[in-house]
Amino acid sequence: MFNKLTNDDRGQVGIGTLIVFIAMVLVAAIAAGVLVNTAGFLQATAEDAGQQSVNKVTNRVEVLNTHGTVGAEDDIDNITMTVRLAAGSDAVDMNETSIKYLSGDNVVTLTNQTTGDGDGTAAQTPDQDEFGLVEVTDDDTSFGVLNSMNDRYEVLIAPSAIEDGNTDLAGGLSTGEQVTLEITSRTGGTTQVILTMPQQLAGKKQGEPVEL
Repeated sequence: MFNKLTNDDRGQVGIGTLIVFIAMVLVAAIAAGVLVNTAGFLQATAEDAGQQSVNKVTNRVEVLNTHGTVGAEDDIDNITMTVRLAAGSDAVDMNETSIKYLSGDNVVTLTNQTTGDGDGTAAQTPDQDEFGLVEVTDDDTSFGVLNSMNDRYEVLIAPSAIEDGNTDLAGGLSTGEQVTLEITSRTGGTTQVILTMPQQLAGKKQGEPVEL
């Protein structure tokens, strides 16, 4: 009923087959390692991209109010904006923030004024490629850095210097003219403000503030 096995009936594995098997195992192991590394790299890249996208949306400033200063030619010579951190934003360093100024005649990118003494004061009239910064409130005296919802700064822009190309306070923004300001933080968060110059400037005194 049972057949007796002999040495002649045993299966034999050749050395070639064994080498092929080992090679297949090694290839599978290497492939698995590559897949794991690739998956880790893609995950890290996705996390970085996601964080950058969040920063572009959240890390920005909020403009609370704006006003202009009447010039000698019944125009707006200077613009002042009061800014603070937007809700949910991390700290924003105004020293690394730029403002794109777009009017009917000019497009200029402004950076933080390099003059001044850095103690919360700024020159009265920024140059045509700069904006000034004045401290209103600062919880920890970190001038230039908005890192608390209580921090407030005034941002000074001189259309007279930009539109006329110098700082002689001539050639500001006239009645009805419009200017777009895009405030962009280092991480890419942007706040856009569109201002239209008031219709009733005639008869205003030079240096008088008007709401924009």
